[in-house]
Amino acid sequence: MKSVAALGHEAVLRTKAPVDSEIGDVAIVNLGSSTLDPAEIVPALHEKGVKVIAHAGHKEKELHDMGRGLECERLVTNSELTYKLEQILSSFS
Repeated sequence: MKSVAALGHEAVLRTKAPVDSEIGDVAIVNLGSSTLDPAEIVPALHEKGVKVIAHAGHKEKELHDMGRGLECERLVTNSELTYKLEQILSSFS
């Protein structure tokens, strides 16, 4: 959250699907989340026109496969999200 804000973006942390008034342009979804089911949240975000950056560990191949199957706009590793966040976000500008 701090990294996103430091790059000049408004960051909002959600532990459930957002309502229409809380929709942003891009969502970052942890494919390994224990609180949000990516198979539910990603299609719901897409229906609202939100682009999805999905992330998982580089060894979590099954999660990356799931992200591809959910047609996430961008699929990255956790370390890419940490070290290349500015480039990743700028690709949606």
